[in-house]
Amino acid sequence: MWPTSKAAPPAASPLHVVPGTVQAAVLTPDEVSKAIGTTVIAGPQTDQPPAALTADPALCAVAVGPATASGYTSGWTVFLSTTYEDSAGSGDYTVTQTVGVYGSADQATSVFGKLGDGVKGCPSATRTDPNQSPVKWDYSVGTATSDTLVWTATQESGGGWACYRQARLKGKDVVQVAVCEGGAGGSAAAQVAGQFTARLGG
Repeated sequence: MWPTSKAAPPAASPLHVVPGTVQAAVLTPDEVSKAIGTTVIAGPQTDQPPAALTADPALCAVAVGPATASGYTSGWTVFLSTTYEDSAGSGDYTVTQTVGVYGSADQATSVFGKLGDGVKGCPSATRTDPNQSPVKWDYSVGTATSDTLVWTATQESGGGWACYRQARLKGKDVVQVAVCEGGAGGSAAAQVAGQFTARLGG
């Protein structure tokens, strides 16, 4: 199911960011636009993980909501998630950059490990979309190492709609990037995740 059309949101005002903060590490809309090959503009941003999503089966809560409280469990000291949307406002592209900074590298490693286990343990699941309709997703893991997780979430009967996801562990930081589109967004997700992670202090 493709996202429904909506009016284009107003352009966001440039924000002043302090060098060395997680806000400064986030790629700008212009940088992301170059990576994915289409123009995106700033959308929603949050400073705490959204509530966990309901999954069927329940053990797939991390897979259906990796950037929610299921994936970023308690203990983080700084959290930031920002989403960019295609400038036409059609919902054809969304790019999300998320980071949770934990109190220690050991704690971040534990969170990252549970994220990987949650995704690898769920080949498919059903979640409820904002319209209260059940939507089934299939999950395919491409890479799973001690500091990198690459997987794709593909919506069944979604006309090719998929989210290409990357997670990275860097010191105390747990990073996630998702590029959602109807094409092949794997290389763009890797590029954004690599640049985002490189800018973080760890």
